[in-house]
Amino acid sequence: MKSVKRLFGLDKRRAPHPRLQLDLTETVVYAIGDVHGCLAELLALERIVVEDARTLPGRKLIVMLGDYVDRGPSSAQVLDHLIAPAPDGFERICLTGNHELAMCDYLEGGIGLKAWLAMGAGPTLRSYGLDLDRLAEIYRSEQAVEKAIRETIPAAHLDFLRALPILVESRNYIFVHAGVRPGIAMDKQVDDDLVLIRSAFFDNADLLTRYVVHGHTPVDEASRIGMHVSLDTGAYFSGRLTALRIWRNKGRYLTNR
Repeated sequence: MKSVKRLFGLDKRRAPHPRLQLDLTETVVYAIGDVHGCLAELLALERIVVEDARTLPGRKLIVMLGDYVDRGPSSAQVLDHLIAPAPDGFERICLTGNHELAMCDYLEGGIGLKAWLAMGAGPTLRSYGLDLDRLAEIYRSEQAVEKAIRETIPAAHLDFLRALPILVESRNYIFVHAGVRPGIAMDKQVDDDLVLIRSAFFDNADLLTRYVVHGHTPVDEASRIGMHVSLDTGAYFSGRLTALRIWRNKGRYLTNR
């Protein structure tokens, strides 16, 4: 098995993911936290978002904060949904999380199956109709099992994972999966931090100069602490998926239940 450290962004051969700069003036933004294979919860929250936006003017944008796969039951179906068009009247931007990077690394041969399974890939494989025990009975080697897995997952899903941006910046807000390294200019931020950072972000959040809207670290309830907002409410174990609506610099939390 290749080193698990490779899973956490130390493979320098991986191309950097795009970073977007947007003018969000007069845009209604709905940022949605970690989905982790919970399709039913995502569909329910999207219906609530659509209804909430019905009377609001202007551009409407959904920003998905990453971690669409692993742990929950329907990762393949979540990717199918996100690849399809956004709800009528909405645009949608999907950011990469560390679980998307891990899945992409696995499909491209950068890490082995054991490393991906350690991230919670078992349910992801089952969502593609793959049974590891059955594959082990059919094939005589670990390499043959991995080849079968990589051939089963659609090329469109890998293309989607490869193309995901890692950051959205606007004048007042930063949308990112895990957080940023406070006190470091945005053009100096490294991809590893953007999808993995925890304590260095939280412990130095007083240095932030823009609101950072993120997931990655589960919380019981979505909340703003100083200049950062945590939206990962643990959908795969709590059943609760959370969005933050930002409209004219005011926020409102929405949940699927």
